[in-house]
Amino acid sequence: MDATDRRILRALARRGRLSNAELAEEVGLSPSPCWTRVKRLEAAGVIKGYAALLDQAALGMPDTVFLEVMMEKHDEGALRRFEEAVHSIPEILECHLVTGEYDYIIKAAVGGTAGYENLLREKIYRLPGVRHTRSAFTLRCLKREISAVP
Repeated sequence: MDATDRRILRALARRGRLSNAELAEEVGLSPSPCWTRVKRLEAAGVIKGYAALLDQAALGMPDTVFLEVMMEKHDEGALRRFEEAVHSIPEILECHLVTGEYDYIIKAAVGGTAGYENLLREKIYRLPGVRHTRSAFTLRCLKREISAVP
């Protein structure tokens, strides 16, 4: 990966809907070599896909909460069942297996404290193997990037 590839990645990370002509102009290439580079980055798995960024507030879920989850058991079956169940909860934006006192950190979008209570009581506490949770609401997001670009 060279400097031109990184310019392409930075441009697409900022504005994923750029046309190939706009992207080529922005990174200083003609359209054909630019298209070839993008296709190569996609084939190599560097570019995993393209997505629309949704406004959570406009969708009725303006608040973000981080939940730390401690599991009852740590055998492979218990962890697999929990991880599979997490995928069925639309409010969960991210879930990470972590080191430390808790086993997972979940990032979720909720509609205020009522939405949070519903998520916790009706969904998180019903996930298989959950022993204990601890939560923190965000006050505001200071930085949000989808991917780190070198």
